[in-house]
Amino acid sequence: MNLPNRYIDLHVHTNYSDGTFSPEEVVRYAQEVELTAIAITDHDCVDGILPAMEEAKDRGLEIIPGLELAAEIDDFEIHLIGLLLDWQDPWLKDQLNKIRNARTERMQKMVEKLNDLGIGIKMEQVMALSREKGAVGRLHLARALLEGGHISNIRQAFSRFIGRNGPCYEKRMIISPQEAIEMIRRVKGIPIFAHPGNMRHDEVIPDLIKYGLMGIEVLHTDHNASASNHYKQLAQNYGLLMSGGSDCHGAGKGYPLMGKVEVQYSILDTMREAQKKEYGE
Repeated sequence: MNLPNRYIDLHVHTNYSDGTFSPEEVVRYAQEVELTAIAITDHDCVDGILPAMEEAKDRGLEIIPGLELAAEIDDFEIHLIGLLLDWQDPWLKDQLNKIRNARTERMQKMVEKLNDLGIGIKMEQVMALSREKGAVGRLHLARALLEGGHISNIRQAFSRFIGRNGPCYEKRMIISPQEAIEMIRRVKGIPIFAHPGNMRHDEVIPDLIKYGLMGIEVLHTDHNASASNHYKQLAQNYGLLMSGGSDCHGAGKGYPLMGKVEVQYSILDTMREAQKKEYGE
């Protein structure tokens, strides 16, 4: 299956988390840009995987089950992607339900803080931009602020109100990197350190490896050539798998990103071989 010019995207969001494309729209767009496989990696949610698989059935597009988890170390956050996991595992779904419920409670607190500043946002407006079974996040709140005319662009929502140092920021449910990696590994997934160039905390990689990290996102929309080369070298030095993806959120971050990052299918082949070696057939 390792053929030239077969490109994939191992980091894609749908509107089951903070993307604007439905799973069906994600699949159709991926086909338009001639991708061979995509991973659905919604935040704290696997509900978008099945509709994407159903839409992709007759389109020659492979859907890789995944998810993205946020973890916290000291006072900063890192993101971990789980790929090729057993997404239908009941234990996993129960854990993700707990995280999503905490997300909703967090969002209610941020809405209340905005209201205290005189900004008339209702929880119903925010939830309308999310899916009933999906994971509500700050990007949904930012979009609600934009639609309400309270800001002029999405970035302004974070810089003025809901960024980590903003007056309306509320901490999320905290899980440790060890807990996130163990969650992914319990369902036989490949834990990947997501967009490390954005995180800027390479010093945590040795500890993540101790917890069971298996890969690092070398190719990403926000990684320039220098960053990609840096993380490729780190992957080789640490014996980690390489991954890559666009981190597409539909139009949620301005415009669709699928097709912008060239990730060879051979990366997925290597990942599958590693999964077999780690967990057995």
